Amino acid sequence: MPTCQADESIARVRVGDFAFPLGVYPVEEMTPKRGYLVEFEPADGDNEGGDWEEWPDRYVYDIVVSSEQIEPLWRQLVRLLPPRVYPILDFMGRDAYREIDPYISYELVGLDRVTDALRRYRDFFFEDGLVGFGAACDDPFVYIFVDEHKILTVRIGTDRREKVEALLEAFGVPLIEEPMGADSAAHEHRGVLATPPNRPDLLNQDEILEIVREDWKLVLNIDPEGNLDDEGQDIGETAWRCVVRVSCEKHPDARYAEVLALASSLLEIEDTAGSAAASLITDDPGEWTEAVVVTADRVTAEALAEMISKPIPGNGLGAGKREPSPVLTPGSKVLRAGWFGTGGGDEPADPTPDA
Repeated sequence: MPTCQADESIARVRVGDFAFPLGVYPVEEMTPKRGYLVEFEPADGDNEGGDWEEWPDRYVYDIVVSSEQIEPLWRQLVRLLPPRVYPILDFMGRDAYREIDPYISYELVGLDRVTDALRRYRDFFFEDGLVGFGAACDDPFVYIFVDEHKILTVRIGTDRREKVEALLEAFGVPLIEEPMGADSAAHEHRGVLATPPNRPDLLNQDEILEIVREDWKLVLNIDPEGNLDDEGQDIGETAWRCVVRVSCEKHPDARYAEVLALASSLLEIEDTAGSAAASLITDDPGEWTEAVVVTADRVTAEALAEMISKPIPGNGLGAGKREPSPVLTPGSKVLRAGWFGTGGGDEPADPTPDA
């Protein structure tokens, strides 16, 4: 069964008896402080006008522990959750105008799906410095999140405070004024997964994200009709790089296409990229039934020019066997579209080649 594995050549950063996750670590001298801080948050309409119930009076815990305690503490905290939850995932992706891609499910998903994925892809979720994850529920109100620094945040209804603090006491995590993890100093984030060519069972970050997004029913939690940057400014029409998965009933393996296009919103680019990928089909077009945009990242003009100057990457079979990368009609919003991998299209392509 496909899984993942951290690169064994990466050295863990330690300060005294405190170990940082492999994927996030300070780059200046600091003294980490293990412990938790708790504050009361009154019901204040955090989600007013949205799809969520207004959050009730609650306590919020910020918890910093050494790397070896993150996973076992998470396993105990999730016992506070009911059998069905709303999964949450953050990823520091490749979008040029947004630091973090925030994903959330608006459908209840079995908690076992979340815990199974965390176990199967353990090194990605608990060691990689580019991903954060969690789950929430309305009744009872519980929110548990491990961010990309591997710092835990727990929000819980006022009637369950004793359960959380008893658990922290059992783990020997003290109440202190200012817990300090990697985010308390200048620090770096990095991906940690090893993907050697002789281990096709080891997945990369993007492959895991594709699987988890489908299994957890995640959607990108942004305004789909606008095109905002991290400052909330509408930046209008931009260039996008999309990876599109085209499925079919006849062939067991999906095909993947890269589409470079212009668009002013997520909805527009998903429609444009899906149509562009579908237009590439020349063999049994009636058999290919679904085009799904797996990733849609905005790119700068400079990055776009560099991408167009190079052929679409393949799946390691060599440049001579890659399918042509056609540049489409001048004036079209689609700047380029082509298949990843081989020209034949019958072998599985790499859905996440380097741009």
